[in-house]
Amino acid sequence: MTPRILVFAGSNRSGAYSGRTAEAATRELAMQGAEVTRISLADYPLPIMDEDLEEEKGIPENAVKLARLFAAHDALLICTPEYNGSMPPLLKNTIDWVSRVSKDAGKPLKPYPGRVVGICSSSAGHFAGIRSANHLRAVLSHIGMEVIAPQVSVPNGGDAFDEDGEFRDERLRKGMARLCSTLMQHARLLSTRVEP
Repeated sequence: MTPRILVFAGSNRSGAYSGRTAEAATRELAMQGAEVTRISLADYPLPIMDEDLEEEKGIPENAVKLARLFAAHDALLICTPEYNGSMPPLLKNTIDWVSRVSKDAGKPLKPYPGRVVGICSSSAGHFAGIRSANHLRAVLSHIGMEVIAPQVSVPNGGDAFDEDGEFRDERLRKGMARLCSTLMQHARLLSTRVEP
């Protein structure tokens, strides 16, 4: 089985280190034989999570679209930046809205439970977004996702990539190869993919 993996970053900023890490992951997954879908959350804008808004207008269509995408893949790879020691509001808001989706056209839809996910983090400093990754890991585990153990945390993001977008550090290159290999193995074993 060729694993189908969805990759996205938790920042829409131009040149974001999380976006560059997501690109590196996309290349590595494709090289290892995965079918990769790379998306930007900028293409799925969502209002701030608000149960009153949900009651009034229903779940936003972009949350449903993302839930369908999540369900149509064997695994996710999320690359998060770190804002004030945690994940950015864009990423948390996306996770929260998608968690509200349980049906699609009257049929059950489970975008999270049992789905395999890997985590990358990045920051401008030497802590490499590890605190953000820890918070993200806790949230994803809480909503029933199968979070794999290996992760890639990229320090000093401004200097981490060469002109081709590859990691300068051999340790990071090896870490990404290991993360992608593990993610693909778990995706094959634990797939809950729903064909659209």
